[in-house]
Amino acid sequence: MSNQSDAKNKLRKEFRADRALRFAEESWSHVAQSSEFQSARVVATYISYEYEPRTGDLNEELLAAGKVLVLPRLLPDNDLEWVQWSGSTQSLRKNGKVLEPIGDAIADESQIDCVIVPSLRVDRSGTRMGQGGGSYDRALARLSAWKIGLIHAGELSSELLPSEEHDQKLNAAATPTLITRFYPEH
Repeated sequence: MSNQSDAKNKLRKEFRADRALRFAEESWSHVAQSSEFQSARVVATYISYEYEPRTGDLNEELLAAGKVLVLPRLLPDNDLEWVQWSGSTQSLRKNGKVLEPIGDAIADESQIDCVIVPSLRVDRSGTRMGQGGGSYDRALARLSAWKIGLIHAGELSSELLPSEEHDQKLNAAATPTLITRFYPEH
């Protein structure tokens, strides 16, 4: 394991403990009002669990706005595929701690306009710290969609996070009260 991987694993443990101590039920529904989501037709999102930012009301708002929602489903090789979701809990099944969609994967991932990404921390350059499996990084690398990480207040880092070559940058991060957009350096 590389020094970067070791550093990231140590930080993940610290970030998870911090999140559990400070967790509060809050809403990220304001994300649906951003220009990127207003113009989107297909949105990749997820069903939150434990101390993750709650996606329930955001997902409901996006469905009510007529957006097509797709949820991730973990493949045996730890990659992700996307399945259209109507909002029905009957069309979900438990895989470990995560609820995943039942049904056929979408054939064309290029139709995804925006993707909501679970994140433990995001830094000012758009580097995201996820759970450590690399599933989202693999999936994000294939998408040209606008990518936004959901984080709790205080989880937007002014210090750069460790990053490896395979880590995918986000276009923005959202707390319960604001959206911070990242612009690539020239």
